[in-house]
Amino acid sequence: MSQPSLHPSTPRSGKSQPGGLRRFWSNNALSIVVFGLFLLFWGGQSFAGFKNYNEDQVDHQQKTVTYTQYLHTSHFWEATGENWESEFLQMGFFVILTVYLKQRGSSESNKYPDEEQGGEAESGGGQASPDKRGGLALVLYRNSLSIALLVLFLLSFAIHVISGAMEYSQEQIEHGGQAVTPLQFLETSQLWFQSLQNWQSEFLAIGAMVVLTIYLRQVGSSQSKPVEAPNSKTGEE
Repeated sequence: MSQPSLHPSTPRSGKSQPGGLRRFWSNNALSIVVFGLFLLFWGGQSFAGFKNYNEDQVDHQQKTVTYTQYLHTSHFWEATGENWESEFLQMGFFVILTVYLKQRGSSESNKYPDEEQGGEAESGGGQASPDKRGGLALVLYRNSLSIALLVLFLLSFAIHVISGAMEYSQEQIEHGGQAVTPLQFLETSQLWFQSLQNWQSEFLAIGAMVVLTIYLRQVGSSQSKPVEAPNSKTGEE
C-alpha cells in the first residue's frame, strides 16, 4: 500500500501566504503613511489654532472656547480651506500643464521626441559624473534630491521663524506686551498654527494624488498612467 504524501501540493492556509493585514500594509503603505501624516499635522494644526484663538480672545477680553467648540469656528475652517484650495489648484494645474509643456531632464515631464527611443543621454562634457566616482560623492548624489529639498525646507522655516518673530513682536508691543526672540517665537501657538496648516495640506494633496492616480487618468500627462493601463499597474512605463 502506498504511503500518504508528506508534502501536500497545496500549501496550508496561513503558512506560506502572508496575512491579510500584512498584505494590506504592503499594498497600501505609501497612502497609509501619507494620510497618517496628514491627520497628524491636521490634528496639530487644530490644537495650535485652538490655543492661538483663545489667546486672541483673552487679548480682546472675549470669551474663550473649548476645543470641541473651536472645531466649529470659522477660524479653524478658514485656515484649513484656504490651504486645501491652494494645494489642489497647484496639483490640478501641474497635471494639465504637463500635457502640453516639457522640461528636459526632469522626471516630472513627458519625454522629448529624441528621447522616446531610449537614446543616449546628453554628454556631460566628458567629466565623470558622481555616480561613477563612488565613495562619499556617490552617497551624496544618490540622496541629493531629498537633501536639497530638506535644506530648502529648513531655510524656509528659518525665514518664517525670524520674520514671524518680528511681526509677532510688533503685535505684542502694540497691545502692551513685550517683543520675543526667534527662539521664543518657536514656543508660540501662532507659529505652529501657521506651519501645521500648510504641512497638513501638503500631505493631503500628495495622498490624494497617490490614490487618485490608481483609478483616474489624464491623457498626455506625465503624472498619469496611460489611459489603457490597468488600475493594478504600479509606476511608470
